Amino acid sequence: MTLPKFILGDNSDYPNAIFVIHTEFPRFIINLENDEVEWFEDFDDDDQKELEIETENAIKQATDFYDAEIAKYEE
Repeated sequence: MTLPKFILGDNSDYPNAIFVIHTEFPRFIINLENDEVEWFEDFDDDDQKELEIETENAIKQATDFYDAEIAKYEE
């Protein structure tokens, strides 16, 4: 199965949360309500620098994805 790079998610137990799931490396879920990130990858100290760069890029892409999806609903 081919998955999209980003998936929107919600859960009735978290009524104010908006989740964006990133399905490619580094895989994570971000809660856009509070910018909390849950990683599905294990990182070691050697990965720290790359992780910082990838995190910034991936979170920006996730936020841009969400904004684009919402804009489609508003049209």
